[in-house]
Amino acid sequence: MSTTVLFDTPGPRARTRNGVLTVLSLVVVGAVLYGIWAGFDAKGQWEAKIWQPFLQWETWESYIFPGLLGTLQAAAVAAVLAVAFGAVFGLARLSDHAWIRVPAGVVVEVFRSIPLLLLIFFIFYLAPAVGGSGDYTFMAVVVGLMLYNGSVLAEVVRAGVRAVPKGQSEAAYAVGMRKNQVMRLVLLPQAVTAMMPAIVSQLVVLLKDTALGYIIAYVDLLNTGFKILPARFFGSLIPAAIVIGIIYVALNMALSYLATWLERRSRRSRKTAAVGPVVPPDSVGVGLAAGDGRTGPSAGPDNG
Repeated sequence: MSTTVLFDTPGPRARTRNGVLTVLSLVVVGAVLYGIWAGFDAKGQWEAKIWQPFLQWETWESYIFPGLLGTLQAAAVAAVLAVAFGAVFGLARLSDHAWIRVPAGVVVEVFRSIPLLLLIFFIFYLAPAVGGSGDYTFMAVVVGLMLYNGSVLAEVVRAGVRAVPKGQSEAAYAVGMRKNQVMRLVLLPQAVTAMMPAIVSQLVVLLKDTALGYIIAYVDLLNTGFKILPARFFGSLIPAAIVIGIIYVALNMALSYLATWLERRSRRSRKTAAVGPVVPPDSVGVGLAAGDGRTGPSAGPDNG
């Protein structure tokens, strides 16, 4: 029987068993979907009259698009601030100085441990006491998202830098680089490529968490599409939930596709491609000798 790296190639009995299990799984999934469809049908949720508002341009222009704009604005601003927050505090946690490393660790652990909804509430009710009367819904959502997701990204940055093989930094120090040069030119370019999937996953979480602005009446996609719109068109709650859910799925898939494209591009870039050990230019017998492409003890000058 032939084998692969991970498992043995299934034989006739195993293929038959896998086929039967696949068919049974499809039957179960189909039964669940039919049960959901039948339940909605019994409640009249498939009637054309309650889906009619979503076929009108006025509904999208007056309710869904303004909410979508609010969601994208909060997510974009919070994402930029969260990435910056994560980079600063993640690198601070790698500092050799305790007076930098310890406070940064405290900040990250505190904001990573507080529920995001509680952060938004705290900022929303504290802001008027500090800044006077005004509309602080946008600020509360953005700052809350920045603090929570930025703290998570700080741990991602710290783990990503530490994941780079130690020999990379040792080789850089061997050729006389300073610590900031090692971090900026050697460690971070390689770490960013490794961190990209985790960063994107957290940004997807951030995008979905903008829906928590619903609690403080922030004008986002969930607020306008799931609260205001069903109140305007009575009985359209389930259709609104389905439409809003589809929009969120599309946004997250677009973000994931963008991240995948950026990751592929960064891997092709010379700046982020992993390279071999850095060798002092005048070394002989250590690594690649300058100019001749040979390695090992014979990589010295050509004596003819």
